[in-house]
Amino acid sequence: MGSKKIAILQSNYIPWKGYFDMIANVDVFVIYDEVQYTKNDWRNRNIIKTKNGLQWLTIAVRQESLSQAICETLVFKTNWTKKHIGTLQANYSKAPYFSDYKDRIFKIYENASINLSEINISFIKEICAILEIDTKIIDSRSLNLTGDKQERLVQACKQLNADTYLSGPAAKNYIDEDFFSNHQINVEWMDYSNYKTYNQLHPPFEHRVSILDLIFNEGPNAKKYLKSYT
Repeated sequence: MGSKKIAILQSNYIPWKGYFDMIANVDVFVIYDEVQYTKNDWRNRNIIKTKNGLQWLTIAVRQESLSQAICETLVFKTNWTKKHIGTLQANYSKAPYFSDYKDRIFKIYENASINLSEINISFIKEICAILEIDTKIIDSRSLNLTGDKQERLVQACKQLNADTYLSGPAAKNYIDEDFFSNHQINVEWMDYSNYKTYNQLHPPFEHRVSILDLIFNEGPNAKKYLKSYT
């Protein structure tokens, strides 16, 4: 049996390039939205560049309870799609490839669900198609995971016949690599440093903006700015 690598992550709204680099680095990417929705995080918002500096694009959502899962989180206002389309149009219309990709992106807004997780996943899948990332994307709920945080991760690896788990660096404070190795699973860490800069509007350059910034500015060359591209 060949080596198989997976990653497990919550969905984010139009994530930054590092998120897609992680997807491109694995064979199966598991969207883990059955966990608690966290406020003031990346689940329902992201950053774009404007001539006045960085600006948040935020989807207003209802938080009915603290235990509410991301996949249970619903949009609070219906007019957010028009606002976000307008903001992207105002700030990226002069980007070299905006006109080439805007219809594909705006169509997702026009067909948006009221469920945050579904909105995020629809963007993630379309952006993967634009970047020619063919990683299989699945919902963690299809795996029926149980136990504590680490046990669930190991279960997911076993169910998907994976021998390598790729984790974001923020998990270093809770991942027990020995626990994984006891189950014959190797842990690898995603490195988000040393990305190449690209032709970005409105200097100074900022890496941690939505992937849309890279797509609108670099178009078909966007994938070359991911480390996974060879």
